[in-house]
Amino acid sequence: MKVTLHHHTPLVVCATAIRTCWQSFDKSDNGGEKDRELIDRVGNKFKHASTLEHLVYTFYLEDISRALLQELARHRMASLSVKSTRYTLKELKSEEEFTLEDKKRAEKYLVFTGVEMVDEMSIKALENLRLVLQAGIANDKAKFCLPESYKTELTWTVNARSLQNFIGLRSDKSALWEIRDLANMVYNTIPKDHRYLFEDYIKSYDN
Repeated sequence: MKVTLHHHTPLVVCATAIRTCWQSFDKSDNGGEKDRELIDRVGNKFKHASTLEHLVYTFYLEDISRALLQELARHRMASLSVKSTRYTLKELKSEEEFTLEDKKRAEKYLVFTGVEMVDEMSIKALENLRLVLQAGIANDKAKFCLPESYKTELTWTVNARSLQNFIGLRSDKSALWEIRDLANMVYNTIPKDHRYLFEDYIKSYDN
């Protein structure tokens, strides 16, 4: 899995939005300590969390499973632009047979769980999908054979309020192991001067 931050809103934008309510623009220090404290006080301590929606982050997520994608889609206050299987399955059609003896080659397309039986069944499903594609079945029908472990990638845009919710829920030990990894990687990818807004939400866990 790989997480890349493509864009983030400067803190001063959120501070300016908050200061709009009281017209206290003259007290801003352009995203410095005073503005940082204001954002935390109003957005977190006073629970006016709608002000945090002015902070927006865009991440590029790679090598996640379709199982994780399904979990991610439950966080509806976000925008997802996902790699299309309908248009990209042709990359699989030209592959040679996938066998249990060569897991490394299948790993290009699959997220493995570390459970031998599950991972072997994923490889068999991948080979079945390859055979369906080679039989000339159209991608929009063939994709119904995709295993949940099949890798995908996407651009994910989310505001700070929703990201707090995501990190709090998905870094918890009860969350799917793969999305726990994602939550921690996202937290570590957030700019350091923004991270204080999320540090009360991140939870440590043992793999």
